[in-house]
Amino acid sequence: MYNQGKKNIPKITCDRLLIKGGRVVNDDQSFYADIYMEDGVIKQIGDNLIVPGGIKTIEANGKMVIPGGIDIHTHFQMPYRGTFTVDDFNQGSKAALAGGTTMIVDHVIPEPGTSLMEAYDQWRQWADEKVCCDYALHVDITHWSDSVKQEVDTLLKEKGVNSFHVYMAYKDFYQMSNSELYEIFSFLGENGGVVQVHAENGEIIAEEQARMLQMGITGPEGHVLSRPEELEAEAVFRAITIASQTNCPLYITRVMSKSAADIISQARKKGNVVFGEPITASLGTDGTHYWSKNWAKAASFVTSPPLSPDPTTPDYLNTLLASGDLNVTGSAHCTFSVAQKAIGKDDFTQIPEGVNGVEERMSLIWDKAVTTGKMDENQFVAVTSTNAAKILNLYPRKGRIAVGSDSDLVIWDMDAVRTVTAKTHHSAAEYNVFEGMELHGGPLVVICQGKIVLEDGNLHATPGAGRFIPCSPFPDYAYKRVKARKQLTVLRAVPRGMYDGPVSEFSPMSRGGTPSASARTSPTKQPVRNLHHSGLSLAGPPTPDDLPIRPAGRRIVVPPGGRSNITSLS
Repeated sequence: MYNQGKKNIPKITCDRLLIKGGRVVNDDQSFYADIYMEDGVIKQIGDNLIVPGGIKTIEANGKMVIPGGIDIHTHFQMPYRGTFTVDDFNQGSKAALAGGTTMIVDHVIPEPGTSLMEAYDQWRQWADEKVCCDYALHVDITHWSDSVKQEVDTLLKEKGVNSFHVYMAYKDFYQMSNSELYEIFSFLGENGGVVQVHAENGEIIAEEQARMLQMGITGPEGHVLSRPEELEAEAVFRAITIASQTNCPLYITRVMSKSAADIISQARKKGNVVFGEPITASLGTDGTHYWSKNWAKAASFVTSPPLSPDPTTPDYLNTLLASGDLNVTGSAHCTFSVAQKAIGKDDFTQIPEGVNGVEERMSLIWDKAVTTGKMDENQFVAVTSTNAAKILNLYPRKGRIAVGSDSDLVIWDMDAVRTVTAKTHHSAAEYNVFEGMELHGGPLVVICQGKIVLEDGNLHATPGAGRFIPCSPFPDYAYKRVKARKQLTVLRAVPRGMYDGPVSEFSPMSRGGTPSASARTSPTKQPVRNLHHSGLSLAGPPTPDDLPIRPAGRRIVVPPGGRSNITSLS
C-alpha cells in the first residue's frame, strides 16, 4: 500500500562507481583503499581492483571516505494543531543529504487515543512519496492500554520498528505515569525493543509554567525558566532506575544539560545499558538566546528540554561525546515558520517547539569535537553513523564501509570551511539557530544508494527515491548485556520455615494509605489511634478497659535495634 502514487517516481539509479585513492575511515580503523560499488552495494575494497569498463571514477586524492551519516532523530512533515512543520520529507531529506547524512529516522507521533498502526501507515505514505534518502521510523507511545500493547507487538514483529518513544513531560497530553513506564519498559524489554524517553518532570513543569505566566513572564525566556535543568536530570535518573528494574535498554533523547549528561555517564560506568543522545543544537549553541530582544529569534530556539543558559554546556557535552559517555547524535530537526511560532507571542507555553540541525549536524560535530582534538576521525564515524546503525540493528548494512554494505558514502573534506546562514541552508525555515557560525569540515561528495547526490556543491536529490529500511528487534549492541544480566539476576525466594507465631489484627487499608471509613467506625474492632493527636488527656488516667491486652504468661523478647525475623515468642 505504501507504493501507491510512486509508480512514476524514478528510483535512484544504481550507477557503477569507483572511488580511487581515498582513506577509508570506519569506527574502528582507517586505511587507504579503492572502493567499487554496483547496484547500490559495495562490491570490492582494496588496491588494483579489477572492475568492468565504462564505470564512473571519482578521484578522492587522499581525502577521507566515511559511511553516510545516520540522523537518528528527525521530525519531518510533523502535524501540529492543523499545520505541519515547514520541512516535509522532501525538503528535510534534501537538507540531510547536503550535510552528509544518507539516512534519517523519523518519529511517528499518534494523537493520544488513536491507533499507532494507523499513524504508522500515514507516516509511511508521507515519507514514501517524498523522501530522498533511506529512512526508518520510531513510533511514539502517546497512551497505553491493552490494545496499544498489541499494536506495539505487531510493529515490533511485522512492521520493522524496533524503537518506541515515551514521554515523561507534557502533562495531560503525552505524559506517562511511573507505573505505565514500568509496564512499557517491561514489555519492550521482553520483546526486544529499545525504549526512547523524553526525560523531563512534567508535573513540576506544569506548575512552573503557571507560575511564570502569573508573574507576567510570557516571552521565550519563560520557556527555559519553567524548565530548569534539574527537572531534566531528575527524569533521566528516574528513567534509568525504571529501566534498570525492568532490564530494558534505555535511550535518552535530547540530552541538553550537564547534569543530565552526568547522570547518564555515571549510570554507564555502573554498567547500565543506557544511551545518551545530544542533538546538534545542544552540541553547538546555548540558551542565552532566549533573552534576545528579537522575539522571533528567541522563539526559534524554543525546544524541549530547553537549551542550557550555561554557555559552557556545548563544550562539556562534546567532551562526553568524545569520551563515549554519550555515544549517538541526532538533530531533532523540527522546524516551524516564524508565523507558526507566533501562535505563542503572548504565551510561551503555546510556542511550537523545535529547532533545525539535520544539515549542520556532521560539520558541527567535526568542528566542535574533532578540530579541537577531543575526538578522532574513527569516533566521529561512530557517533554520526555507526552507533546509530547498531542501535537500529542495521549494522553492518549501514554505518560501515565493507563489502556487502550499502553504498552510502561521503568523501569528507577536512579543510572545507563554511559560514552557516539561513540565506543558503536547504531548510525552509527563516531562522537558523547556528546563524553566523563558521564550521570546519564538510562533505565534498555524497553517494546514496550508489548514486552521486552531491558533487561540486550541486545537490541532485530525487523525491520519493528513498527506501524504508526495516529494523529488527533484539539489537546485539543493546541486548547482549541485557541477556547476560537476565541469566545472572534470577530472583529466588529464601527457603525458610513457616511462621507460626501470633498475628495482630489491623483494619483494611484504603487506597490513600489510611484505614477505610467502614473500618474506622466498626464497633467490633479496636479504634485506631491517630498519631497526630496529643497524648495529653484531661479525662484522668486510663481505665483498665483502655489498656492493650497481652496474653497472660507471655512476654515479647526483642534485642536492641529490633529483630528482623521473629519466629517465636517466649
